[in-house]
Amino acid sequence: MEFKVREKDDFTLVEFQLSGPISPGELKDIVPPEVDPRKGVVISGRGPVWLYGYLVHHYHPTRWVATFDPRLGAVVVSSHTPDVRVGEVVEVED
Repeated sequence: MEFKVREKDDFTLVEFQLSGPISPGELKDIVPPEVDPRKGVVISGRGPVWLYGYLVHHYHPTRWVATFDPRLGAVVVSSHTPDVRVGEVVEVED
């Protein structure tokens, strides 16, 4: 599993890519990249829902967490600030 991190003004984009099939037992070996907890985090990549659950939990201490949906943008699923609400869609520019 490879991670790519891109810093934006208000959030960090954490993109992942799987090199092949992954099993739940491999979660213990995955070390997500560190990010600035004062910013939001957008998680992007093709993977199973339980991997997304793991990554959202890992980044829970950040200001907010969103998951990227190519049809919508980054959908906020967790927030610790009134400035960004759960369900809000954040634009992710390429």
